[in-house]
Amino acid sequence: MFLSLMRGTLDMLPVVVVHGGAGHIPKERVELSTIGVKEAARTGYATLQKGGSAMDAVVEAVTLMENNPRFNAGCGSVLNVKGEVEMDAIVMDGKSLASGAVSAVRRVANPVQLARLVMEKTNHLCLTAEGASKFARSMGVPEVPEESLITDYAKMRWKKNLKPDANPVECQMGKMGTVGAVAVDIDGNIACATSTGGMINKMEGRVGDTACVGCGGYADNKIGAVSPTGHGEAIMKVTLSRLVIFHMEQGMCYKISTTYLA
Repeated sequence: MFLSLMRGTLDMLPVVVVHGGAGHIPKERVELSTIGVKEAARTGYATLQKGGSAMDAVVEAVTLMENNPRFNAGCGSVLNVKGEVEMDAIVMDGKSLASGAVSAVRRVANPVQLARLVMEKTNHLCLTAEGASKFARSMGVPEVPEESLITDYAKMRWKKNLKPDANPVECQMGKMGTVGAVAVDIDGNIACATSTGGMINKMEGRVGDTACVGCGGYADNKIGAVSPTGHGEAIMKVTLSRLVIFHMEQGMCYKISTTYLA
């Protein structure tokens, strides 16, 4: 699934679109998950109405979802095979094509905010693992106990899928996917942000599409913005976000769309 926001929406300014991730949501989690997405969208839109930038809006929206244990990001992240949290996030500014990302980062409450710092405070596009953690400390980003990022639900899914007879398809069910947002502000500038805890019981150090520009997100003021969610390895094979932008440029996508991929 991906969200796309096309340049042609300028007659609707400002706009923010939010997703809470692809995947099967257990019935008992649907209501609160839906409320969480709506709250994130309202927060992002309020930021835009106050004159905030598109980047401000997408980071605020995604931060709210990282702070919501119903989503697979931040404090709701799934666990790797060792029962640990490793998170990825990306932001991109459509005006300058500047981007920042972090991958396999630990003990940070809001990876999307750290990704923005990478974009604004370094000459790099992505920092990973301990390097990202060192950078976070240098920026005054507080380190949080890993336990604060692990929910009982995540522990349950992790233990269930460690079993030798665990079904590799079923093991990914019952979780939310990557979260993200795209926005255009009153000045017509576009931005995207994406954040994730990755795949359930992934190998230690696995990095998916989210932290890779053109895969986990893309924004270009001349065309639009994209934030995807789904199977990272499949998304990376086709650099999905940049591919969607190309099709948008060719007039093959709706101005604002949510599309599910088989």
